[in-house]
Amino acid sequence: MNHGNIRTFGKEGHLIYWGDAVTVLDEKVPDESADLIFADPPYSIGKKFANFHDKWPSEAEYAKWCESWLELCIAKLKPTGSLYVMASTQCAPHLDLFLRERIYIASRIVWHYDSSGVQAKRHFGSMYEPILFCVKDKENYTFNADAIKVKARTGAERNLIDYRKTKPSRYNTEKVPGNVWYFPRVRYRMHEYEDHPTQKPESLLERIILASSNPGDVVLDPFSGTFTTSAVGKRLRRKTIGIDFVKDYIKIGLRRCDIQCVLDDERLLPVEKNVERRNANGILGGANKAKESATSYS
Repeated sequence: MNHGNIRTFGKEGHLIYWGDAVTVLDEKVPDESADLIFADPPYSIGKKFANFHDKWPSEAEYAKWCESWLELCIAKLKPTGSLYVMASTQCAPHLDLFLRERIYIASRIVWHYDSSGVQAKRHFGSMYEPILFCVKDKENYTFNADAIKVKARTGAERNLIDYRKTKPSRYNTEKVPGNVWYFPRVRYRMHEYEDHPTQKPESLLERIILASSNPGDVVLDPFSGTFTTSAVGKRLRRKTIGIDFVKDYIKIGLRRCDIQCVLDDERLLPVEKNVERRNANGILGGANKAKESATSYS
């Protein structure tokens, strides 16, 4: 994928590159410079991203492209760095086999979420996306367990006692999350919503960034999209590098990261949302308005 020249934007430790991910990684990002990389590439499943159609001619060509940027990501990681890779359920096994020969896979995570209005009719619908958590050195990497602990139901809600101990005591009320994570997908009415078909929730990125980096560390996202990684990284006092080749998404990144408010003479504004409430019949205002409407016609 070649998308022309690279444009660079930056402010106070936060960089945005407008260009092809492979080219930017190769030409602009120094080797062993990133503490954490989060990669959420196009899945080649036919999604439309602004002016880009997410479909490669064949699975083999898509896999070859993935291998090219994965090799670069590994090279850009510091010796103590971590890499999180999202993938489609179809492609994840291939990426898993490719990566395990080059880097240590510490966890295989499942991000699951609620279903949309479209339901499968002849198979079991997909309600999760896999995430591979990889580290360069399995003996020396950042993992801030205390920063991401969640409530442990056994101790916090059920108040159970562990009688196996010499002195019986209650189970812990907190624990490090397992490898199955539930975070709702970003919906239209949510404050963080941007116009993008596969936007990832801030809560997902917050867990990853808190777990695998420290304040001042460099967090890199080669397929930034809505630049959630950069926005959350900035809020958590990390340095960030975001890359995308689609102008619409570069505009989102510049605005969300407060790098600049104008691009090519266009003011960068958040998406305008239609917040009108309508009932199932399309009548404005819900049940009460529907009743008024029906009365007016009686």
